[in-house]
Amino acid sequence: MIIKKTAFITSAANGKDRIVSDLPQIAVVGKSNVGKSSFINYLANDSKLARTSKAPGRTRLINYFLFNEEFILTDLPGYGFAKVSWDEKKKWSVLIEDYLNEEPNLKLVCFLVDIRHDPTDDDKIMYNYLFKRGIPFLIIATKADKIAKSKVKNQLRHLSAILKVGMDNVLPVSSQEKKGKEEILAKFDQILYPPVFDDEQDEQ
Repeated sequence: MIIKKTAFITSAANGKDRIVSDLPQIAVVGKSNVGKSSFINYLANDSKLARTSKAPGRTRLINYFLFNEEFILTDLPGYGFAKVSWDEKKKWSVLIEDYLNEEPNLKLVCFLVDIRHDPTDDDKIMYNYLFKRGIPFLIIATKADKIAKSKVKNQLRHLSAILKVGMDNVLPVSSQEKKGKEEILAKFDQILYPPVFDDEQDEQ
């Protein structure tokens, strides 16, 4: 897959504002300082598509982006931001959960974790939620440029052990060093355009 064209569609502050579209959707979820906006911009080849900020907790809405006029990348609010009220956290939680439960065209979730740190309690809650709900997801380890290259493999092994998945299921990515995009887009291809088998050939 090659991303040739992207555009911001709209934002949703609640379930009633969510867009209705027949296009498949891929959601991006993770804690508030994990680098979701940088990840989206890297995939899009556009440093200005999703707003980035040094202050965590900026994404408080569901933001929709159109990719190649073929699928929608959905940026969900970042969780785990400490400097907001409990009511605000609850509002974001409901927004995320309602989307994951109710979006009929959701095909995949990109679950972002920081490669430098152990998954937080909030990360583990999200992982268990996706797993128990049977929602297809990719674990993407962001900020791979922030650690020595010699340590990346060991850290991926460590994260995969904590999250109880195979090491191949944790994909490192670095928007700064432009690494990891091809592997992620290949996964998108597999999900969005699965191979079609000829029933007649299968029967022979």
